[in-house]
Amino acid sequence: MKSPDLRYKLVLLGSLYLSQGLPFGFMTQTVPVLLRAEGASLTTIGDTSILMAPWLLKVLWAPLVDGWGSERFGRRRSWIVPLQGLTVLLLAGLALAPPTDVVSVLLAATFVTALLASTQDIATDGLAVSLLSERERGLGNGVQVAAYRQGMVIGGGALLVVFARSGWSASFATMAGLMALATVPILLHREAPAPRATPGESVRGLLARPGVLTWLALLVGYKVGEQMGGAVTKPMLVDLGLDIELIGWLSAADSTASLLGALLGGWVVGRIPSRTTALVGFGVLQAVGVLGWVAPALGWVGLEGLVVVKLADGFVGSMATAALFTAMMDTCRPEAGGTDYTVQASVVVLASFLGSALGGRLADACIHGMGAAGAGYALHFAVGAMLTALGAFAMGVVRVRPS
Repeated sequence: MKSPDLRYKLVLLGSLYLSQGLPFGFMTQTVPVLLRAEGASLTTIGDTSILMAPWLLKVLWAPLVDGWGSERFGRRRSWIVPLQGLTVLLLAGLALAPPTDVVSVLLAATFVTALLASTQDIATDGLAVSLLSERERGLGNGVQVAAYRQGMVIGGGALLVVFARSGWSASFATMAGLMALATVPILLHREAPAPRATPGESVRGLLARPGVLTWLALLVGYKVGEQMGGAVTKPMLVDLGLDIELIGWLSAADSTASLLGALLGGWVVGRIPSRTTALVGFGVLQAVGVLGWVAPALGWVGLEGLVVVKLADGFVGSMATAALFTAMMDTCRPEAGGTDYTVQASVVVLASFLGSALGGRLADACIHGMGAAGAGYALHFAVGAMLTALGAFAMGVVRVRPS
């Protein structure tokens, strides 16, 4: 079978990662806004991250997804197509039957969509590892990050505006339609046969790799500080007096910056000789992006300055994520790409969970300790920026990759 060209690969992978980011963005960004508007504490909002546990626990069933599937239909397509179809049906069902207890159903839907999307992500990552050559991985991961963030911004920004204006049914119907559209490329794709490892061999081979535990620890350090800062940005906007619709528009405005940052980051990563240089450099920029939130927290800037801070944070954050995902893909074995990448991605999700939970608690503690919301938020972002910078420098000092 002839290998598809790069543009085809990028469209295919972009559609798959967009379809994962869309419901994820709605569930993780809309729900916190609604909860804060109802008076929930930052600690409670941070604790809702447990509903995304499948993104962490998917490592338990990754070897099964990686090793089983129809070669005739496509080993990865055997998982991706049915899972996307189930997600579309779930969203359509929610649109057709608005509940009386909105918050409870939203929380339940968050968990179910996380289970479906996280399992699909295993197969999608395995497909990406097999499709992209080493030279293509920088741009490929830039597109991955851009598409996923675009989906998150649509789900957590544009659809938040739809929710504010048109309500429950219109929001979920729109999501279902966009998910169905994003399924078309994988339906048309013809997957080439790929080497596979049995589940047992896949796990044993991964654990036997020298340096793997140190590398996983570096992934945690690289992500946790940035997530601590990001976990409370939207609740802070509520506390600053912005209404839900305006918060939605701000999130939507972030989409272009995140898209450009991911594409530029992926392009740069593919053209410099050292992945470590990209990880450290972009990680430091990411820390600056987190620190930028101190300005609106202290009231140093108005709405225009707030927009600049948000766009800049999205831009540099996407650059750093593209570099990180490219380095993660470099460590994957062709026969067990889904498992190897999933283990690393699960560790990144663990860092995100820790960052969200600790971020909410740290922000509450800072606000209480400083006696003022603005000063408390500013201290919180300063700590998050410091931890983000330390995680970036650790990548440069330790310089470990699984072999």
